[in-house]
Amino acid sequence: MRWRMTSSQYRSSTKESRVATLEDLVRQGQPVGVLAYEDDHPVGWCSIAPRETYGAIERFRALPRIDDEPVWSVVCFFVDRLRRGQGLTLALLRAAVDYAHAQGARVVEGYPVEPGPRLYTYMGAPSTFRAAGFSDVTPPGSTRVVMRHLAQP
Repeated sequence: MRWRMTSSQYRSSTKESRVATLEDLVRQGQPVGVLAYEDDHPVGWCSIAPRETYGAIERFRALPRIDDEPVWSVVCFFVDRLRRGQGLTLALLRAAVDYAHAQGARVVEGYPVEPGPRLYTYMGAPSTFRAAGFSDVTPPGSTRVVMRHLAQP
């Protein structure tokens, strides 16, 4: 929920209220992401939805919109620690792209960060996005990477 809420909303929320808000979005049929399961147990998550549903991304000065194209944004991943290093993040990203395109999205955008001791590494690595067919469209002078996947005509 971090990127779905503005900073002030997030600061004033509790874990319980964020869980309830996410449950409400699911019940309303709002796109929230894709899950990976092992047997009947969730082991991974990728948050993907239309960019305008992410209040914090829309206000984040380091990631302004690069054009007027409607996009779906991939903003975070979670993989169970016992399943890390097995390609699950790439599988989740590919599933998220397929889901968004099936919902009519022409452009899927991600904001990956090079692995390391930096904040926001849960947003995925550029190499994962490249492996999923994304292209770097980072505007000149930008401090944050922007990558896009376009639907095939």
